[in-house]
Amino acid sequence: MSDQIEKVSIIISKGSLEGVYPGLIMANGARMEGIEATLFFTFFGLDAVIDKRMDHLKVATVGNPAMHIPTMVGGLPGMAAVATAKMKSEMEKLDIPPVREFIEMIHDTGAEIYACKATVDMFHLKKEDFCPQVDDIITVGEFYEKSAGASIIFT
Repeated sequence: MSDQIEKVSIIISKGSLEGVYPGLIMANGARMEGIEATLFFTFFGLDAVIDKRMDHLKVATVGNPAMHIPTMVGGLPGMAAVATAKMKSEMEKLDIPPVREFIEMIHDTGAEIYACKATVDMFHLKKEDFCPQVDDIITVGEFYEKSAGASIIFT
């Protein structure tokens, strides 16, 4: 019995920058270590793989205690734009690619990328709405089948 992680399945359910990047970074790190990786996008996390939305993700400033600003201030016009620009600037300094490029890189390393069928149906989306890196739209049951033996990470 090996203590090495050989396979991870990462669920991304949030559609904000700070909700999407942890899963992408973990998937990329897994692939760099030779670990199999599957990404499963559900609920608002789908925005990260919807072709028309993935380049426009923002930092959530309202109700985000990690922002260390009052909710009312976070709701002021322009606050999300300022926070998003700051986060993107800091990530660029660390050579962390934009979402679209990061998803392309991760997929090119052999990671599998899936969209949740229940959420796709609920939001009335179609396969054509997604970036080309989405391998398929699958059910939760199919996700569990693909995740057999994997460590499941929910971000």
